[in-house]
Amino acid sequence: MDILFSGIQPSGNLHIGNYLGAIKQFVELQDHYEAYFCIVDEHAITVPQDPKELLANTLGIAALYLAAGIDPAKAVIFVQSHVPAHAELGWMLNTLTPLGELERMTQFKEKRATAGVLAGLPAIASVKAGLLNYPTLMAADILLYQTHKVPVGEDQLQHIELTRALAKRFNNRFGKTFTVPRALLRKDTARIMGLDDPSRKMSKSAPSPANYVALLDSPADIRKKIKSAVTDSGKEIRYDEETKPAISNLMRIYGGFADLDFPAIEEKYRQKGYAQFKSDCADILIERLAPLQKRYRALSKDKSHLVLILREGAQRASTVAEKTLRSAREKMGFLMP
Repeated sequence: MDILFSGIQPSGNLHIGNYLGAIKQFVELQDHYEAYFCIVDEHAITVPQDPKELLANTLGIAALYLAAGIDPAKAVIFVQSHVPAHAELGWMLNTLTPLGELERMTQFKEKRATAGVLAGLPAIASVKAGLLNYPTLMAADILLYQTHKVPVGEDQLQHIELTRALAKRFNNRFGKTFTVPRALLRKDTARIMGLDDPSRKMSKSAPSPANYVALLDSPADIRKKIKSAVTDSGKEIRYDEETKPAISNLMRIYGGFADLDFPAIEEKYRQKGYAQFKSDCADILIERLAPLQKRYRALSKDKSHLVLILREGAQRASTVAEKTLRSAREKMGFLMP
């Protein structure tokens, strides 16, 4: 089977955008690929993290992976920092990456601006080298497993293009070493926007919790957030990103959880208004998230079981990653131990 790799940072509250854009896909894809699902803790520390929260969130992501239906008998679940090859190959790829390519990354420019505002400093003064080098570490994550497909959201496509460029650059200079991966984009739910601002992506680091529905939110909180979500002028339930961005975003959410396409949703709510649609949207979220939340609570009680799964996953991942890293070392001219 083709190889698939993806990862999620253990920071903040995972929300329905993370689920629809990533985790739901992971569950569907694990039967069709040799799949590696990583908890990318080394990426998380490119911005300040509370150590206790980082530890708790790492185990929390593992529990959510399992609660959502990822099966460790089918897919490899592991923590990035448990496989040292990620950091080493990331450094090697840094030496092949012009500074300008990293500075042009859209996410870097956005986060640099945000970091400056939060720190009350000029943007350049608050940026750490790790944030700039995030894309080369991400490339290492992907290339270590000879990955064919990477399920990502639209905001990560630029990073995948850099990964492809680095794979080709290395192969051309040192000989065939890495598989050149391709992005796997699910367009209908690839970009879930904020409930409070449909012009910006839903974010677990958003300053207001009204921006997102967290996967572990209570039914009351889910209903409150969906009810207060911004809407467009008029009352027609119609998918149109240009003139009705807010309702279109809610339709993506509803369709992702109800497994309905946009024409079916439009037909269902042809003679109904925003209030009914939002109420039904909240209902389907509560219904579909309840089993995941129940499994999550049960899994979270047995941390030793989670640690065992992650340890076994790291062993399986390391076997593949070390083979790729050794090949890259040899071709770059390192003296092998």
